[in-house]
Amino acid sequence: MRKHLVIALAAVCALSAGCGRSTSETPAAKPPSSTGESAKDLLPESMRKSGELRMATSEGYPPMEMYKPGTQEMTGVDADLAVAIGARLGLKTRIINASFDGLIPGLQGGRWDIAMAALSDLEQRRKAVDFVDYFNAGGSIMVKKGNPEGIKTLDDLCGKKVVLAKGSSNLEIGKRQNDKCGQKMEIMQSEDAPTGLLSIDSGRTVATIVDSPVAAMYAKETGKYDVLPEQYDAGPWGIAIDKKQTGLRDAVAKALQELIDNGEYGKILEKYGTTANAVPKVTINTGA
Repeated sequence: MRKHLVIALAAVCALSAGCGRSTSETPAAKPPSSTGESAKDLLPESMRKSGELRMATSEGYPPMEMYKPGTQEMTGVDADLAVAIGARLGLKTRIINASFDGLIPGLQGGRWDIAMAALSDLEQRRKAVDFVDYFNAGGSIMVKKGNPEGIKTLDDLCGKKVVLAKGSSNLEIGKRQNDKCGQKMEIMQSEDAPTGLLSIDSGRTVATIVDSPVAAMYAKETGKYDVLPEQYDAGPWGIAIDKKQTGLRDAVAKALQELIDNGEYGKILEKYGTTANAVPKVTINTGA
């Protein structure tokens, strides 16, 4: 998630879970009422004139964001939801692939309107953006097929070589566990989940932690990994929107609720095998 020292530090604090928790409590914003104005009515005039919803994501995290085979066309839960939200707002959605670390700084700089990339709604990130929460998931441990190391829980990672994605909430799960380990893990940081899995394939590491729906899809498609059943730090994932763009935030929240109410949201999640991660109603800034 992602040059001036001050800007870099702000990006790290906003996007990772590693800069500590704020002592102040920020109340969650209330989503627009289910009655009254439509999502399109709530859309700021400037967005209406542009005719476009610019959605940034970071490819390489199926089933959330990925390229269609042999193309540069983005697909996945986040891409399909963004297109559906844009349609509810009367906008054409343009999907922009960006580095994960650059997603929130890009919002703050006005390079795109929303970001969707399996972003956990975390207090540190809410210092920079608001989240329209649309998905619920946690991190699961992935190991080589057959689980040759006999790993069952986070405690079993102590003393072992583990790979975790840079800037991810799963890296923070690993770091917190390492603080508890008598014999420390050796943590390698990968650019993304697929790169991390390559290090398991080669035997350089024995486990990783990946968001549960993503882990399940990799395991099913490759047949090379086992996914342990427990989820860690399960919580909401959100559509990130710059804090100054409250009108857009409310319009996106209303559009998403309309998609839940008309069943289109459920169909998109079903398409990618993520029905278990659905939320019953839209919330704003309700993460940890």
